[in-house]
Order: sequence, then structure tokens, then C-alpha cells
Amino acid sequence: MSPTRFASEHKWLYAGAIVLLVALAVVGVIRYESVKKGNEAADKANQLADAAVAAGYPRPDTGTIERSLGTDGGIVCDDPAGALASALWKINVSNGAAFVGQRPVIGDERAVRAEAKILEIYCPHKLDKIQDRIDDLKTDTTVRR
Repeated sequence: MSPTRFASEHKWLYAGAIVLLVALAVVGVIRYESVKKGNEAADKANQLADAAVAAGYPRPDTGTIERSLGTDGGIVCDDPAGALASALWKINVSNGAAFVGQRPVIGDERAVRAEAKILEIYCPHKLDKIQDRIDDLKTDTTVRR
């Protein structure tokens, strides 16, 4: 049996090996990208959790932060300076009543700065759009710790 005859009889074996190698390469690239994204999300979540501890809050669960904010900040970074986000933000700084009993209050300074910290970590290019609104809010140390 000559070497050329052996190679020509088993072309399907070579083709199968090539297809298998290409498939493994594609799967490897896809897995690498997902691991890279997961590591980036974990790094940002740890950075935010460290910032919460530095601000005097208990350390939040980093897994929850990873799932909620991902690598890009999720809904927090979509349009932080938009009218809807600003209105919701101001509603959350109220006395907690509903409908006619709801009144604006002087919010806690550290609580108001929490979203700014998220923007600083996840989408720093959007922080300057909302920083003047944060500075305009009347805040004080209103929560006892």
C-alpha cells in the first residue's frame, strides 16, 4: 500500500479532524469572551462593594451586583440625566408616603452619592452629565448610623 493511496482513502478522516479543530477553536473563543466579561463584571462589583463599605454601609452581595449591573451598569447607565431617571430619583428622596401624603425631604448625603458612585465605576463618561444635578440637591446627614 503506497502512502498516497492511504491518504486518499481516508480523506473523510482528515476533513473530520479539521472540522473538529475549527469547532473547538470557535468554542474556545466564545468561552474566553464570556470569562473575560465575567471577570470584568466581578471586578466592577467588588469595586462598588468596597466603595459601599468605605461609605459606611454593610458590604452588599457582589453576585447580586454582577447580575444587576453587569459590565456596563445596566439601566443605571442608560440615561442617568434623562427626565424619567431624574424624576424617579427625586421621588425616592421623599418621606416614603404614597400619593397625597408624599413630600420632598432633605435626603441623606451618602445615600444620594450612592448612584454617583455607580456611575463613576460603571460609566464615568456619563457622570459629568448628572453631577450638577447631584450638587443642586439639598442634602444633609439625615440618617443615623
